[in-house]
Formats: sequence, C-alpha cells, structure tokens
Amino acid sequence: MTSAVLPSYDLAARTGAALSELRARTPLVQCVTNEVTSNLVANAVLAIGASPAMASVPGEAEELAGSAGAVLVNLGTPGPDQRACVEATVAAAVGAGVPWVLDPVAVGVLSVRTRLAARLLAERPTVVRGNASEVRALAGEASSGRGVDARDAVEAAASAARALAGATGGAVAVSGPVDLVTDGSATLRLAVGDPFLARVTGAGCALGGLTAAFAAVTDPVVAAVGASTALGVAAERAAVVARGPGSFVVALLDELSLLSADDVAARVGAELAVGVPA
Repeated sequence: MTSAVLPSYDLAARTGAALSELRARTPLVQCVTNEVTSNLVANAVLAIGASPAMASVPGEAEELAGSAGAVLVNLGTPGPDQRACVEATVAAAVGAGVPWVLDPVAVGVLSVRTRLAARLLAERPTVVRGNASEVRALAGEASSGRGVDARDAVEAAASAARALAGATGGAVAVSGPVDLVTDGSATLRLAVGDPFLARVTGAGCALGGLTAAFAAVTDPVVAAVGASTALGVAAERAAVVARGPGSFVVALLDELSLLSADDVAARVGAELAVGVPA
C-alpha cells in the first residue's frame, strides 16, 4: 500500500473513523494470550476504548468466542489451559464470523507453539501480527529469531508477509523500527513508534490486543494500520515524558487513552505521503 495506489481507498480517513467507531461501540475483545503480559494487554485494550476479556479456560473460552467482537490468540507462554482451548476457541470464532488475530510469539524457535501456529493458520486469521522472524517462520521460511526477539530485518519478511496474507485472505503486520502492513498485493510501511517499545515486556502483545480491538469494527488492513499507528504515536508521546521503561508504560497507557481520531488519521496520511514503494 503506497500513496501511488491508495488515494481512492482513503486509508487515513478510514483509520481515524475506525478509532471513533471502536470507542462508540466498545467491542468485547477476548484475549487468549500470554500470561506474562496479560495485564499490559488488558490495559492497552481498555485505554484504546474496547473491553478486554482475558478468558482462556477450556469450555468457557469457546463460548465467549462466538459472541465476542474479536478474538486475540497470542502464543506466548502457552500453558495447558491455553493449549487445550485455543483451537476450539478459534473454530468457534470462525464459525460465528468473529474476526481473530494471530500473534505467533516465538514461532520458528520453540517447537510446541510452532506446530500449533501451523494448525491455526489453516483457520485463516483476520490479521497475523508478529515480528520479522516470526512471520518468516510462519510462512515456512528460514528465520533467525532468538526466543521472542527478532533477528531478521522487517524488509527480510516482506515476501513472507505477502505470501501469508495471500493465503489467509487477511492482512499481515510485521512490527519493527518501521512497521510493514500488507494485504498480499500492496504494502504500507509505517515509520512510527519509539525505541522504548523494545525495552518493555509485552509491547508487541499489546499491539496484538489493539489490532483485535480495531478488527472488531473494521477490515483487516485498516485494523492493522490503525493499531500500529495508535501504539506508535502513543509511544512517541509517552517517550517525551518517560524517565525509563516503568514510567514509559504508565505514560503509554495515558497517551493511548488520549489519542483522537484526527491524531491517527493525520499520522496515517503523513506516512502515506512519504511511503516507500513496495
């Protein structure tokens, strides 16, 4: 997605409108997620204007998925309950037409979640959100991740991201110093965010939650762009007042809650104006 191919799509205006719609509707976002970062994910979803439900108990998780606005599946620290319910939860969401986001944490490095992610991918996630190493591994390419950390550059995952988006029919978002969002045919790069995000455990997980919140009210591309832009702009503003990672997290949540639709639309428009051709 570059400025050369998107004028009629009006991505900037649609992204701003999606934030307004999200806050008007307060969608329920079910988060089957990383227990290490669940607090930050829940607070980020709340701050952007949605309602988080951190439900991953077998039997209950599947019930909630069918009535949620969107579902996040984050494969970080996949404990027994999560492994027992995640596939049924995704099946329930898909059966009810509920959008869902796959965050393939450490896929390609750790075997249990890599096999699980491969099975989940067949359910065609609305958005796949990960770092470059995770996206390359999910697409079946060699990657050099280390635990949850990417060792591949974002651009090295561009072809893998396009392939995944083509296979799922949704969007793929690759996070890094410059985020990449693709629908399989067009690609947008977003130079938004702050290095503090890499110094906080759970920033990527929070981005997954935000992506699911946006996906509850809009299409996959707008959801991915909106979430990346919202987190990035909030991070830039939070970094101005932060003294370190701890105060940054507090300020980040504040800035997410203070973001306006105009803030998001203006930044997307600015990124489109200087976009790097795909």
